[in-house]
Amino acid sequence: MTGQLRINGERLWARLMAMGEIGATPAGGCNRQALTDEDKAGRDLFVKWCREAGCKIRVDAIGNVFARRSGTDESLPPVITGSHLDTQPTGGKFDGIYGVLAGLEVIETLNDHDVETLHPIEAVVWTNEEGCRFDTAMMGSAVWAGAMPLQDAYALTDRDNKTVAEELTRIDYQGTHTAYFGPVKAAFEAHIEQGPILEAEQKTVGVVTGVQHMSRHRIVIEGKETHAGPTPMSIRQDPMLALADFLPRLYAMAEQHAPDARLTFGYIHTLPGSSNTVPGQLELTVDIRHPQKAAYDAMIAGYQEYVQQACDERGTPVSMECFWEAPGVEFNADCVNAVRKAVATTGYDSMEIVSGAGHDACNVAAVVPTGMIFIPCKDGLSHNEAESAEPEHVEAGCNVLLHAILERAE
Repeated sequence: MTGQLRINGERLWARLMAMGEIGATPAGGCNRQALTDEDKAGRDLFVKWCREAGCKIRVDAIGNVFARRSGTDESLPPVITGSHLDTQPTGGKFDGIYGVLAGLEVIETLNDHDVETLHPIEAVVWTNEEGCRFDTAMMGSAVWAGAMPLQDAYALTDRDNKTVAEELTRIDYQGTHTAYFGPVKAAFEAHIEQGPILEAEQKTVGVVTGVQHMSRHRIVIEGKETHAGPTPMSIRQDPMLALADFLPRLYAMAEQHAPDARLTFGYIHTLPGSSNTVPGQLELTVDIRHPQKAAYDAMIAGYQEYVQQACDERGTPVSMECFWEAPGVEFNADCVNAVRKAVATTGYDSMEIVSGAGHDACNVAAVVPTGMIFIPCKDGLSHNEAESAEPEHVEAGCNVLLHAILERAE
């Protein structure tokens, strides 16, 4: 009876810790940004483990890695599961990595117990999910799902003007397989919550029903460079004054749409960057999120209005560009039900939850039936070197993943 089947939690935890040594930071986190030498080392280790587990490896043209365990009927579409191995510059050991290694652990567990599945199972590593080095989050899954042209992804550059295409070739992960989805029975992604809700509610597993609407915007405000000493405040064309006008208005707007609104200014840069010169240009980014479409649309409209109005009043020309957007997602009912059944089989405390963060599952869900599983992370911290999860939660989420996959793969 496969209902009694459980994964090897110690093996999964040991692999998480081993992967965490690649790009390890002094504060206990990871810096393994997409297509760096560290990313290559992490991919190589994953591929090594998968080959030892008897998997066939396939790498597509955007560098997504697929490790396949055969089904009894290879003509049937696979059940896929995975996430990403790249991290933020000051990331942790679990964001993305957990979902990749949980997929491998499911395969290892089935091997250990000689369990065959009708459908093949594939553990997946998606390329450049974080979007911190190359400025498009969830890039590999977007190309695979047809949401982003391959050549557009290849042309993305980092701050040293190195392209995705160049770096894929350099680390030897520009595969020959077409970077486009084929038939897939179902897809699952296991992940830490990256928020505080499961921990606060003392739940072991989150049954994820969907993902909120989100987008990232670049604002460039033009000023006039002038000496900081002789130039009166009243006649300056200072982009920082425009920022001072619209910033509190945008935060107040977020409060109006609380508690679910999210507004984040993650990058601010001035030119020429001299302490005694009024900036001639200010560039910043804003990340806007809300689970409800009407509220999200209102926040987008308000952001555009307040920024434009403040810049007009200060005489500082402005350009606003949305450089990334992920519409809200409602996950497939059959996949969500498979996760619910898996929770019932394993007996863990659970709750249904909407993801506040974007995941590769958002792109995957646009083209194949998809579901997600969350586990708690300490204090809700993620994108932080202090990111942490309990071994028993790591094991629990993977057990739920195992039985959700079995339900879809048999």
